[in-house]
Amino acid sequence: MKRIILFVLTNIAVLLVLSVVAQVTGLDRWLALHGASLGGLLTFAAFFGFGGALISLAMSKFMAKRAMGVQVINQSPDPTAQFLLAVVQQQAQRLGIGMPEVGIFPAAEPNAFATGASRNHALVAVSSGLLERMNREEIEAVVGHEMTHVANGDMVTLTLLQGVLNTFVIFLSRIIGGVIDRSENGRGGGYFLTVLVLQMVLGFLASLIVLWFSRYREFRADRGGAHLAGRDKMIAALEELKRGHEPLPARQFAAFGISDGAEAGGLRRLLLSHPPLDERIAALRSLTTV
Repeated sequence: MKRIILFVLTNIAVLLVLSVVAQVTGLDRWLALHGASLGGLLTFAAFFGFGGALISLAMSKFMAKRAMGVQVINQSPDPTAQFLLAVVQQQAQRLGIGMPEVGIFPAAEPNAFATGASRNHALVAVSSGLLERMNREEIEAVVGHEMTHVANGDMVTLTLLQGVLNTFVIFLSRIIGGVIDRSENGRGGGYFLTVLVLQMVLGFLASLIVLWFSRYREFRADRGGAHLAGRDKMIAALEELKRGHEPLPARQFAAFGISDGAEAGGLRRLLLSHPPLDERIAALRSLTTV
């Protein structure tokens, strides 16, 4: 549960930081004292809501390299690295997208992720454990899965979704906070405390929507991997993940990985960034064409 909670708190933390900035700079108080309209408040919420999400997207490759210890490979005498570069290049050409940066990060467990500000400026990285444990056909399928995320623009879509949700979290928390506390010319200390608490609660609920979308897009990425590499190869790769899956070392990139290492049902399922591997394998087996 700890790794799931950390993933959810990452999204909430952005809102809390922006809320503190608004209070320190006086923006919250200015809006209150000048009787800002709902339209003005919504504009304020959208600016901060999308601002934080877009900044996170713009920094995603840099943060991924630092947090995960990704070593970008351009040319390497290692045959496996050469194979990895060749597969990414071939699939990028098939998908009609720019060649992503390709990297390897140190982790004993098989995993991979893709991130970046656009489909033509992405990063695809695989763990050293994946290269050691999977055969070339399975590696090709995993790369196909991640390249499908890139081609579909999933990183941008997820960011825009987070921006919309952040906007409404900021907006609603201030509307409700204003109803609860109206002292000191419209906003007292209780207002700011209420806003912070509501942003945590509403931010958590918003994260459930983001996690649902993340689970949905995994099925699409699996189909894309099956199309690029072959259904049997994609199934074999997921089967190998079942035998030795663990979460990504940096949980903030869990939504961009191929597996988050969790299997759960009931309410815990709502907190997963990926569907259970058995469901993903079953969905692939049910495909008649890819």
